[in-house]
Amino acid sequence: MLRKITHSQYRLILVIAIFGISSILSGCASLGFEPIIQDTQVVTDESQGGETSDSQAEEQAGLLEDEESFILIEEIVFILLFIASLVGIAARQFRVPYTLGLVVIGLLITLLPQVDITIQPTLIFALLIPPIVFEGAFHLNINNLRRDIVPILTFAIPGVILTMAIVGALVSWGTGIPIIYTLVFGAIVAAIDPVAVIALFRNLGAPKRLQVMLEGESLLNDGTSIVLYGLVISIALTGSEFNLFTSIVDFVRIAGGGIIIGVVLGALVSQIIDRIDDYLIETTLTTILAYGSFLIAEEVFHVSGVLAVVGAGLIAGNIGPAGMSPTTRIVLFNFWEYAAFLANSFIFLLIGLQIELSSLFASWQVIAIAIIAVLIARAVTIYGLAWVGRDIPLRWQHVLNWGGLRGAISLALALSLPLVLGDARNQLQVMTFGVVIFTLLVQGLTIGPLVRRLGISERSAVKEEYERRHARAMATQSAFEHLEHMRQNGLISAHTWQTISPLLEQYNQVLVEATKQVLTNHPELEAEEMEAARRESLQAQRSTLSTLLKDGIISDETYIQLVSEVDAALTSEVLNWPELIRQQSGVHLPINRLLSAVIQEQDLENALSALSKLGFSVTHFPSTGGFLGRRNITLLIGLVKGQEKNAVDALSGSCKKRVEYVSSPLEAGPTPFPNPIPVNVGGATIFVFEIERYEEF
Repeated sequence: MLRKITHSQYRLILVIAIFGISSILSGCASLGFEPIIQDTQVVTDESQGGETSDSQAEEQAGLLEDEESFILIEEIVFILLFIASLVGIAARQFRVPYTLGLVVIGLLITLLPQVDITIQPTLIFALLIPPIVFEGAFHLNINNLRRDIVPILTFAIPGVILTMAIVGALVSWGTGIPIIYTLVFGAIVAAIDPVAVIALFRNLGAPKRLQVMLEGESLLNDGTSIVLYGLVISIALTGSEFNLFTSIVDFVRIAGGGIIIGVVLGALVSQIIDRIDDYLIETTLTTILAYGSFLIAEEVFHVSGVLAVVGAGLIAGNIGPAGMSPTTRIVLFNFWEYAAFLANSFIFLLIGLQIELSSLFASWQVIAIAIIAVLIARAVTIYGLAWVGRDIPLRWQHVLNWGGLRGAISLALALSLPLVLGDARNQLQVMTFGVVIFTLLVQGLTIGPLVRRLGISERSAVKEEYERRHARAMATQSAFEHLEHMRQNGLISAHTWQTISPLLEQYNQVLVEATKQVLTNHPELEAEEMEAARRESLQAQRSTLSTLLKDGIISDETYIQLVSEVDAALTSEVLNWPELIRQQSGVHLPINRLLSAVIQEQDLENALSALSKLGFSVTHFPSTGGFLGRRNITLLIGLVKGQEKNAVDALSGSCKKRVEYVSSPLEAGPTPFPNPIPVNVGGATIFVFEIERYEEF
């Protein structure tokens, strides 16, 4: 009989599994992507009386060596994937960044004897960096990015240059390393990698705008730091003097050229995708776009491949999905999330295998100086340049400052340092590894408590109260079912069960009513839960259809048709659940006011989602107006007197640029908005009118 694994047993099994894989690695005499196969024997067929020539022997030996190398690489990839999966499970269980777990496991493996993996920098840059960058850009909404593009560009370009200069000066002053080498180090650590932070933000309910600012900065400053690294390393290698004008021209050419190439290729592939309806081909085209934009930019035009991938990802992610079927969008988003997970896993595991703990401990003073310099540079960049942004709260600046983790790009740049740098190469690599480990270990584990302490989470007190009530109700229901199961197995007498079961049922009913009361009083919570239930039901339908297809109950044509319907529902806009419930129950609110809001076209989806969660009845139609007659959308929203402020707040939080509220000239007396009031947030112009009759068709 199978027993349920306890939490402590789960941890023990996980630890044993991880170290079991480590022991497999320790059994290899030498593991490398460029392994040397020694003592290769060539067997000849003497029965035919022929002798194998030296050239034939060398050719056969080369073939055997290539075959052994391929098998060895396959074994390494398999083992690393298995370790990454275990670390991902453990990271989710213990609520820590999985990238941190990968580095730690890599460090532990290096303690084992006879483990030697050689990594070529091109493996990191050409194979693993493009999917990470493309996935981040592909999922970033360009409208959200546009709102804070000024501070993002400021942090990503002048901020990176400032970081390089400050880190270079401080490290050179503190360690005595020549300034040209420390500037190279400054360019290496200027790129931030907020993978772990963004995932944590989503769990904590941090503001979406804060997430976009950190993610947008990361995408752009990756390319900036790589361009700066190339410029500074060339000066360090050639010994040429620094020329400001030439450096600026080269920077603009390399960075700007990369973005232009990426945008052009992204637009081209998006046009092709718009004419195709096959999710396998469309996914393949985006893969070609991610790697092709990098290779074309680097090898053909000699500009920034990373920035080309950023540009291609932004265009493909914001234009391409418009021409995709719902099934393609779901498959594509899942594919790139998986590709980025694999790439991150390989990078952090392989980097962990490259780090020697003895070197880190021996160079702790230099590493400490580097860490202090990086922290100072980040603080100066954020607090010194945040004024260019529009109303960035000081608490957000604290999070942006402490959330500047270093990761894949910094590690890849450190590995790409040329061997001719000699001892300076080893020093720069050790400092980079130390900084990355510190940011992941210290900053990555403390950013969550910092967000909570600053109180910037969007998790309201009402939602927390609902979660507490809901959890109590679920726990009580589980206890009731457990005791009932014990009664059925004879572990509790019928008399005892008849005595306590009414009490448990009564208590559980009280908790259910308490939970229902919170949902009734706050329709936005009810809408969120119903939307989650709707999506779960659709996912269950999709799973059932896959099972029916697998069992041969339905044909491929039927499966494709039905799955397309489910996928269309999964990708549809959020439903106005409160309004649908009122219509079904026959309950109609005494709507006596009509709010007219003229919003920008790109804000329609966000505005409808925000209003529907509050249960407002909304209809919309296209209109034209404003400067140069640009297109916009007019919303008509039915209100009960006293709900004006809720509607205006919803629009203010979901629209961009500005919101202006204009009251009806017929209004008089003490109303929420007796006079025209400009509200300088969001992007809508709002009018409220009193109405005598309201009907829906």
